[in-house]
Amino acid sequence: MAAAMAAAAAASPPPPAPGAGGGAARVSAGRELSCAAEVGAALGSAARHGFDFLCLPLFHPRARRERSREPAAQRAGPATRADLLLCGRDWNTLVVGKVSPWIRADSPLEHERRNSEAALAQELDFGAYLGVPAFLLPLPQAQNPNLARLLCAHLHSGHHSAMVWVRVPLVAPEDAREDLVENEEPPEEPPEEKTWLWWHNFRTLCDYNKRVGVALEVGPDLPSGAAVSRWLGEPVKAAILPTSLFLTNKKGFPVLSRPHQRLLGRLLKLDVQVVLWGAPRHGSKPLSAYLQYLEHLGQHRPPPSAYELFARGYEDYLQSPLQPLMDNLESQTYEVFEKDPVKYSQYQQAIYQCLLDRVPEEEKETNVQVVLVLGAGRGPLVNATLRAARQAGRHVRLYAVEKNPNAVVTLESWQYEEWGAQVRVVAQDMRDWRCPEPADLLVSELLGSFGDNELCPECLDGAQPCLKADGVSIPCSYTSFLAPISSSKLYNEVRGCRERDRHPEAQFETPYVVRLHNFHQLAPPQPCFSFQHPRPEASGDNSRYRCLSFRVEVGTVLHGFAGYFETQLYGHIGLSIRPETHSPGMFSWFPIFFPIKQPVPVRAGETVSVAFWRCATPKKVWYEWAVTSPACSALHNPTGRSYTIGL
Repeated sequence: MAAAMAAAAAASPPPPAPGAGGGAARVSAGRELSCAAEVGAALGSAARHGFDFLCLPLFHPRARRERSREPAAQRAGPATRADLLLCGRDWNTLVVGKVSPWIRADSPLEHERRNSEAALAQELDFGAYLGVPAFLLPLPQAQNPNLARLLCAHLHSGHHSAMVWVRVPLVAPEDAREDLVENEEPPEEPPEEKTWLWWHNFRTLCDYNKRVGVALEVGPDLPSGAAVSRWLGEPVKAAILPTSLFLTNKKGFPVLSRPHQRLLGRLLKLDVQVVLWGAPRHGSKPLSAYLQYLEHLGQHRPPPSAYELFARGYEDYLQSPLQPLMDNLESQTYEVFEKDPVKYSQYQQAIYQCLLDRVPEEEKETNVQVVLVLGAGRGPLVNATLRAARQAGRHVRLYAVEKNPNAVVTLESWQYEEWGAQVRVVAQDMRDWRCPEPADLLVSELLGSFGDNELCPECLDGAQPCLKADGVSIPCSYTSFLAPISSSKLYNEVRGCRERDRHPEAQFETPYVVRLHNFHQLAPPQPCFSFQHPRPEASGDNSRYRCLSFRVEVGTVLHGFAGYFETQLYGHIGLSIRPETHSPGMFSWFPIFFPIKQPVPVRAGETVSVAFWRCATPKKVWYEWAVTSPACSALHNPTGRSYTIGL
């Protein structure tokens, strides 16, 4: 049984963010100003040019507040402009407040540090009073523990839920090309690592707070593709583009270079907002020309695939994997799976080829193949088998075996109205039932997102005595795959799944079915567990143990492992959700995610190693996993204490 939408039938998807799904052409764009003499006039000008919001200072850049020295400490008059300049709705939706760039909360000079602390608290409190939806906070240096402490104090003080966009340059200014020529000493760390480490250290100090995101400042120099991919696992909320970044095309209009276009295209898939700053630099072309170009890029993004359209609204949405042996699925769940345009076509082709191989042309009128459809659900595989038999010109006799009494009603309706005596419906568990005649072919769709996680091995092993010695199983084999990933979004989502009556860290010892979106895969997937049917050996043990190692190209942080699978149905016909070999157009399965309790920092060139177990007893199956390199983690889910799959 497919496991893409474990909650699809039981609940509606979470409401997607504006433009969610990666297919919308509209680009949300803002204008950044260093200062605005009249806020209302600046907003009106930005709206006329087509911008959606403004980024502007809440306090005048020259108004550095002195808290301890006279006469500034006793200066009369308001500290900044009053909130009455705009209505509350405009403050709430059209203004992102910029924190003053001169603030140095981690300055070694005590006077400057104390003054910055007071000024930062004042600006954040006033922004909360105005109700601005976000702050733009510059990250001035590599180490910012005091800035993080002050920000956390504000975030935990009960203020409204404004986001904080931490402004981080994609490449540090001192590592730009013109500066590298004069710099004779090699940098302490690779330039590609520097600003990401600034961000990583800061968000770690903030304990991965959901309200702290990234505003990437894009310059003329870009890091490698691997370094850019690393940012795709971070909570990027905005991309800041200076007007100086734009080139001039033959008609005098501003355009971006090909590398910058590719970068922006990748960021737009995460629904980032674009912030433009700087004066127009292309002759008489107004600012609206830059915005028109950004809209052009948004409209010419590749159209969403069938998989992306199906998954829209479920990006990074955690779902519990199905347990069809323990639970009787609902009709809506079956209905979702049956809409897949690829899976049943591949099954039909596999059955068709198998029937041609097993029944020679001269025997097609006398040789009747006995087919067991195991876990028949509402009958899609039965219909696929009948279509394949007609296509091949062969005769079959079918047994549709299903334990769900509610789905059996549907099967019996099919039999009464359409199938007739050619199909016999069996309302039993396939492991306990014995066919009255030896079967030539077992057909099933018992695979989960990790291949074996819906207990396909145990189910088909139980049904194997019904199969002839030379009989065939479709699928005949399947392999699970694992890949290390970084995703601040998923880590935070898992943290939020804590339940009062369970182990304190049970949410980190549970796998989740999820449409991976805001993530960075650190290395290509590697095969983990493999199973064959019919089972070639006599032993019935389906326990497995595997150690895998992945070399990582760029410094990053490990948050868990993505799981995929590939299956061989028959001959060369198969299905796959592994990204490199994904069956085009198939959406029956989302990947599975195995989280880890504590994020593990990884340096460029280091190896991530994981030990993975599949543990099986007569009553249940569970997974255990542990990171063994570059640092050891705790063993996750020992003895199945947090998650098991019931037999």
